[in-house]
Amino acid sequence: MTGVIALTAGDPAGIGPEIAALAVRDGGVPFCVLGDPRHFANAARAAGVPLTEVAQPDAAADADGLAVLPIEFAAPAVPGQPDPANGAGIIKSIEAAVQYAMAGTVPAVCTLPVNKQVLIEGTGFAFPGHTEFLAHLGGVARSVMMLTSPELSVVPVTVHIPLADVPKALTGAAIIATLRVTSAALMHDFRIAHPRIAVAGLNPHAGEGGVMGTEEVRVIAPALDTLRAEGMDIIGPLPGDTMFHAAARETYDVAIAMYHDQGLIPLKTLNFAEGVNVTLGLPFIRTSPVHGTAYGLAGSGRAQATSLISSLRLAQRMARARATHGCHA
Repeated sequence: MTGVIALTAGDPAGIGPEIAALAVRDGGVPFCVLGDPRHFANAARAAGVPLTEVAQPDAAADADGLAVLPIEFAAPAVPGQPDPANGAGIIKSIEAAVQYAMAGTVPAVCTLPVNKQVLIEGTGFAFPGHTEFLAHLGGVARSVMMLTSPELSVVPVTVHIPLADVPKALTGAAIIATLRVTSAALMHDFRIAHPRIAVAGLNPHAGEGGVMGTEEVRVIAPALDTLRAEGMDIIGPLPGDTMFHAAARETYDVAIAMYHDQGLIPLKTLNFAEGVNVTLGLPFIRTSPVHGTAYGLAGSGRAQATSLISSLRLAQRMARARATHGCHA
């Protein structure tokens, strides 16, 4: 296995090509884009780096500038104008990256942002999101989305579902499975020997003993008691409005949120630029920038690669941690 990370193409109408070119110039982590060279040529030129086509990811280690392993897409890419015709190419890029990772050819996968509407319109994409598709490709029943930055790491139990559906989806089994995957990943991939986990409640004031909602008493607390009995270091359920200030964050390694925005809003508010999306529980390493395709910025020259560079660097550190511990899942 080389140290070259497989970078998926993402939606080429977004800022993916631009931040990929900036990352190869400024990031210092070797990677290979799996995509259509046509979509990356202008961005490479604007960043002042050459574009080199390669036949295998490991060739990127010696390539000049932005290394692209060609995957043909159906249509050209116009910045800011997503085209469903390219949906199949976007998916093919993700599948190829996972295949390389599963085969041990690359140490990790990093993904550029996609737009689910483009995938649905172009291919009938049947997954709620990128994370769930990667779990399918990795052959796991449940993966976990963690967003991390120097200030905070957070994991939502429920992810890409309407807020109205959260109480029904929030089961004890889901909470237990999420925390088990999270704890194992922190130990194996982040070298935290004894993870400290803080868990938010669902309702205001964590339900205040059932006065403002009963999910904490009926569902969350019993699940946490089960995990404490297994030896996990857990605090909660805690009021969601008091667990993200600086002093509170010093008391835990990861915060578990009950739904998407409960956790992602504080993380992106604290440090949007350096945030990284990590999928835990896969048989391969996957990271991604926390932002989306940013069509409004595409082609403007104002896109910043900070989150992508952070994602590549974290993927590299995780790969080294797994190699040190001999862990492959």
